[in-house]
Amino acid sequence: MRVFCAAVVSAVLLLVPSFGVTPQHRVIRADLAKVTGPHSAVPLQAVGAGRAAEGLRADWQEQLATVQSEIGFRYLRMHGLLTDEMGVYSEDKAGNPQFNFQYVDSLYDALLKLKIRPFVELTFMPSKLASGNSTIFWWKGNTSLPKDPAKWATLMRALVAHFKERYGEDEINHWYFEVWNEPDIRGFWPHPLEDYLSLYKTTAEAIRAECAKCRIGGPASAVPYAAEIAFEKWLLANPSIPADFIALHAYGVNEGYLDETGFAGTVIDPDPERVSGRMRHSRELIDATSLKGRELHFTEWSSAYTPTDYMHDQYHQASFILNVVKRATPYVDSLSYWTFTDIFEELGPRFTPFHGGFGLMNLQGIKKPSYHAFAFLSRLRGDDVAVNDRQSWITKAKDGSITALFWDYSPVVPPKGSNDQIYYKQELPTVGKGTAALNLTSVPDGRYEVSVYQIGYQQNDAFTAYAKMGSPKQLTRAQVDSLKSVSSGAPAIRETVEVKGGRFSKTLPMRANDCYEIVLKPIAN
Repeated sequence: MRVFCAAVVSAVLLLVPSFGVTPQHRVIRADLAKVTGPHSAVPLQAVGAGRAAEGLRADWQEQLATVQSEIGFRYLRMHGLLTDEMGVYSEDKAGNPQFNFQYVDSLYDALLKLKIRPFVELTFMPSKLASGNSTIFWWKGNTSLPKDPAKWATLMRALVAHFKERYGEDEINHWYFEVWNEPDIRGFWPHPLEDYLSLYKTTAEAIRAECAKCRIGGPASAVPYAAEIAFEKWLLANPSIPADFIALHAYGVNEGYLDETGFAGTVIDPDPERVSGRMRHSRELIDATSLKGRELHFTEWSSAYTPTDYMHDQYHQASFILNVVKRATPYVDSLSYWTFTDIFEELGPRFTPFHGGFGLMNLQGIKKPSYHAFAFLSRLRGDDVAVNDRQSWITKAKDGSITALFWDYSPVVPPKGSNDQIYYKQELPTVGKGTAALNLTSVPDGRYEVSVYQIGYQQNDAFTAYAKMGSPKQLTRAQVDSLKSVSSGAPAIRETVEVKGGRFSKTLPMRANDCYEIVLKPIAN
């Protein structure tokens, strides 16, 4: 064990020298009288899910209900709304289009009941409308061009007309309609980009014909920056084509954009601006043109683009998320974390309870550190307060409550010859970083209930507990209950304090990739 721990420390020392492991006393200062503006809705604006058909499952909907009650995202995006398993499109013997929206209705009714709106990704091609047999993933999403663009346009109009009839035009005016997914990746679009632009035009004009205010956009591209620049130049040259937003994707690994097999050797990029810098630059590209001010949505993002990267399960993912969200929020209108659940079958059903899946929760509904990162973000409300520390976020609400969120982002790159799928698959003890002191001034005097929440190694860290169990391939009910207990999200500390002279301070031990949230709630006299 001493050899293993030494290897982890070595990785931190050698590969992330800017953070180091020398104990330090970090001081986070904020004057609550110095408000910078209302807290942004961007961090919780959107989240992703695998594919539409998974959303018909009871366990998927149960997990989403938990997410919505404890976090509360506003939009949900997923693949495959138009695939054959959703039963949307067929043709009669004469080749006339036949439409069936019953499965879509069941799914969208469930979303709206949970107070989350659809961010409608228009994929993939129904087989009866497809010009070929090219597919992607275990569930065979068809990536062909439509055999008849006019019939595709008819499908788009029928879909939007149905939404308008069922949910009302006022409601669907709040939705987003995204044309296709990653047309710059051959697996999703084995055609020239010009064919995507043609499909986009057909789709956008059909939707606009049915709904004058529905929000339409693309290209949902993955590779920086060629496709988004080409798309934006095309829009500038064709200003009559509807385009209300630009949609893009970003992941935090060194190379690659698609893993159809699960064997991509992804390696985390330690640059803290890897993802947020991409988002900032995409905003700069838009704002350098007459498209300035157009909405920018990153409809997928995470540390890695493969559902077999074990960093997704580890405690390191929480600080990664907080680092990206804080840095990116000023530049985007949403950033949709990919995904809320491990009920996700691009590679087929998974054989182990933890497998590096994208989700905030695993198959059994066990909350990962990533889940708790978004739970921390959900408690930020009211107005932002100026703070001296970039890895922190402080808000104060109208009810007098104060929330201080701070973290240590210390990315650990796998040693040479390894990758995330190998390195992050094991227990990874952390290293001490010293202490962190929260010093607040201009706090109204009085009594407060103080709750301290923590994410880190063995703190709301289900994966480490799972590794200590021996990483069983299947979990008993007792094991599921045990893992849910250690990752419940309950406060690590709860106490009552008396604030006098407008000052509050709290010092806590800080380790690499620890995340803390301190919530002060006034106690009525």
